[in-house]
Amino acid sequence: MKMKTIIPALLLAILPGTAGAVTLTLQQCRDSAIANNSGLKIARQKIEIAGYDRKIALANYFPDISASGAYMYNSRNLNLLTENASGALSGLGSSMQEAMPDLFRYIENLTSVDAAARLNEIGSEISKAFELDIQNVVIGSVNLKQPVFMGGKIVASNKMAKLAEELAGTQYETGRNEVVSQVDNAYWQTVSISGKKRLAQDYADLLHQMLRDTEIMEAEGMATKADLLTVKVKANEADMLLTKASNGLVLSKMLLCKLCGMELDSEIELADEGLEAVPVPGPVQEKSYDEIFADRPEIRSLELAGQIYDRRVAVARADMMPHIAVTASYFVTNPNLYHSFRNDFGGMFNVGVAINIPIIHGCEAMQKVRKAKAEAVLTGYRIEDAKEKISLQVTQLRKRQEEASVKLDMALHNLESAEENLRTATVGYGEGVVPANTVLAAQTAWMQAHSEYIDAGVEMQVVAGELGMAEMTTEIK
Repeated sequence: MKMKTIIPALLLAILPGTAGAVTLTLQQCRDSAIANNSGLKIARQKIEIAGYDRKIALANYFPDISASGAYMYNSRNLNLLTENASGALSGLGSSMQEAMPDLFRYIENLTSVDAAARLNEIGSEISKAFELDIQNVVIGSVNLKQPVFMGGKIVASNKMAKLAEELAGTQYETGRNEVVSQVDNAYWQTVSISGKKRLAQDYADLLHQMLRDTEIMEAEGMATKADLLTVKVKANEADMLLTKASNGLVLSKMLLCKLCGMELDSEIELADEGLEAVPVPGPVQEKSYDEIFADRPEIRSLELAGQIYDRRVAVARADMMPHIAVTASYFVTNPNLYHSFRNDFGGMFNVGVAINIPIIHGCEAMQKVRKAKAEAVLTGYRIEDAKEKISLQVTQLRKRQEEASVKLDMALHNLESAEENLRTATVGYGEGVVPANTVLAAQTAWMQAHSEYIDAGVEMQVVAGELGMAEMTTEIK
């Protein structure tokens, strides 16, 4: 089962809510989005790959041991004698008998042995002894190579691999922060739209109640037909506003479901959705810019990249230095090369030192060193540029937070005034001393004040979240 279906199912099982709906807190939305975001899945996989690269680099410290073998069939053997010499040996007895017939007759009479034939056999055996059996050849070897000094390349490569793994981790943190920021905005936007939907419902209820009162007053002659028509128009506008708010809430929840990795048609309720007022975040101790720079994963990523380029300088420089390695091997053959090519196995071992001293190759290594140094300098410039942008971002968010706090206080004051104004106008209209237009205007002002109060509260939450993310004071699991 995929994670995108597991998490909603678990949430549905453990969280209270309306029938068939899942109640989600802000942190639960974050957790679900982090678990299901495809970009973060890729980032997590890159961390795993970087871990393998680190282990691969670590393997260069250990000896390289390998074994090899081969079999070869030859159609002919080797003979150390020429054909003439071999033929002479095979016919040695016959040749000597022709040269010394009396001697051979004497020997044969004395021993009753065919001396010429016997000498031919001995010559044939000698000729065959000079023939090397190589029709079936088997070769095997075991080799060992242990690096001793590679100009610092192995050490630098291991440090680069470790830094690359840390870099993959900081890049994941950066992507996770972006996902959390998107979820926070979608969450509080949904809370805002939900509050405005309730407001639109209350506004529509007020107008429909006023419409019923106006119908009664018009029947009693206390209101005109024009008053009744004006209230009907406003009631219809309120119904349309409620419909738009309902549709907007559905779309906003669909967006949040998408970010959380849930099905778009999932029924969800937000923990802060039913609150009468958006909770105001508490004060947070302000951090210095140096502390912010130390905590921001973007700066850490650039610093790690700079360290990697420094190690690349060492790797490039290592190509200009001698390389020393210890070698050892064991070599075995059949036929036995060390015992007259007998048909058995024979071998030997050897130990040595290999040294490679680079002299010149078009100054390629020198240019690699200079390129790596230039890339390290470039990374330093990027770090300074990133710090400037972060400083500007934090400064702007702190100003926005101050403005949002002032705006929230003003919205609350305006809301209290609007509610009192509406109460007074409604009482006066019921007594027939206040015209319908005045009540409608008071209702509109009341709705506007409530809407501004909701917007101010949501803006306060959003800005506080963005500032917490920028200063790395927001806890993300």
